[in-house]
Amino acid sequence: MHWRLILGLAGTALAAAALFAWSGVYSVAATSGHYPFFSTFLDFALRQSVATQARGIAAPPFDDPMMIRRGAGHYHGGCAPCHGAPGEARSPVSRGMLPEPPDLGPQIRQWTPAQLFWIVRHGIKYTGMPAWPAPQRADEVWDVVAFLLRLPGMDAAAYRRLALGETEAAVARADEELRLLLLTGPTGNGLAACARCHGRDGGGDGAFPRLQGQSAEYLAAALEAYARSTRPSGVMQPVAAALDPMQIRLLAAHYAGQQPTVPNPPQMAEEDLALGGRIARDGLPDRGVAACATCHGPGPGAPNLLYPRLSGQQAGYIATQLTLFMTGVRGPEAEGPRAGIMARALGVHKERLPARPSLWPLRPDEVRAVALWYAAQPAATAGAR
Repeated sequence: MHWRLILGLAGTALAAAALFAWSGVYSVAATSGHYPFFSTFLDFALRQSVATQARGIAAPPFDDPMMIRRGAGHYHGGCAPCHGAPGEARSPVSRGMLPEPPDLGPQIRQWTPAQLFWIVRHGIKYTGMPAWPAPQRADEVWDVVAFLLRLPGMDAAAYRRLALGETEAAVARADEELRLLLLTGPTGNGLAACARCHGRDGGGDGAFPRLQGQSAEYLAAALEAYARSTRPSGVMQPVAAALDPMQIRLLAAHYAGQQPTVPNPPQMAEEDLALGGRIARDGLPDRGVAACATCHGPGPGAPNLLYPRLSGQQAGYIATQLTLFMTGVRGPEAEGPRAGIMARALGVHKERLPARPSLWPLRPDEVRAVALWYAAQPAATAGAR
């Protein structure tokens, strides 16, 4: 009788599981995450499995600095794209995985050298963590472990010396070589990725924002925010994360130095021109909307180099950014204090975001008017208001 009961219960459980899978109610989307208890269970199972599998593995001495150097070289090419590195952001693409590849610096001390060896050599199923391509090369795996043990607290300069063999003199030479490639080469290093959308001169083709006339400080800050994934864009985040700090600086300087071209002024009715100009110059005090020109020009006084210039910018881009701020997609302080200032300038409070366009601080027709008004203004150089 007992075995029949056990078989019956097992069959019922299998049928229920099959029915559950067939229903499709369980979301397999990476954006949905795991149930909290399931995440806890998986983490517990992973740690117990690694601890058990790593028993009996004897770690070698890590007193050979060449082990660390070799391990750093592989880490840079094979691990950093997902896990990040000192001074380099993790790939926004990998951060969309479930589970998300962790920043290893704070976690290394949670594992023993033997456990790190087992993870690097065998990988972890269902996480995207691959096995070592040549598992018979235990010496290579130990090299990576030697580097990982040094990773906590490592600064960007030390990482680049280990991973790329860079000395201060080499960095200076690379800076000059990269500058020449960037400015005179047929594609450039990093410039090619930007030029596909923004053009080599930053003028764009109407579909993407114009970079001409922006300050190097603003452009660099924007790229850094994209690289940190604090400014949202599935297009820009992966591009910016692939740039190192030197490339960001050079690209920002390159585009800031371009002479603004004269765009075709958008066609707009007189009433739109008047409405857009009034909002830009005076704001809408009754709704708590500040004047755009106070921070973004045009107007007298020295410009704040960390604010974007809007004169001559693509109208569609301006309208999109205003909408993102009003709906709370942009504006969290994580993006930077200036994003928070912009949200407040629009009278948007994250505790009570408007649920529909009719409740936005700016009506859709007002967004369109101010965007068109700015697009019709002559573009200024980075140093002018």
